[in-house]
Amino acid sequence: MGFFRKTKDIITLFHKASSPGSKRVTALLKQVQVEASESNTRSEFDLEVTELPPTIDQVKTILDYVGQTGISSVIKGATTENEALQKFKQSADSFQKPLVVDWANGKAHAGENESEILKMLNALPKK
Repeated sequence: MGFFRKTKDIITLFHKASSPGSKRVTALLKQVQVEASESNTRSEFDLEVTELPPTIDQVKTILDYVGQTGISSVIKGATTENEALQKFKQSADSFQKPLVVDWANGKAHAGENESEILKMLNALPKK
């Protein structure tokens, strides 16, 4: 009987290198990733940091994750999903960074609130 290791969840950070807040979020995620690999208290994850804008499909998924109340935190000036998609298609700069996404567990957080990001990471399923 063989045992299969659970694949690590992928956490994506949509990053803006010129933003001090985005740099803090990057440092936090890297620190938590190292801590997770060194202990059994937290689930390990793979971290993907990108300065590229998300695809339109990724934006739709992220909007689903944050729900109606979170749309304006993802797309600047938008209040509905249709408005958000329209604004994003017009300018990818309307996408707010930093934004952290847990694709496997359907969660996203826009902004640099460390306690909210840690709450998301602490909710990752244990190994």
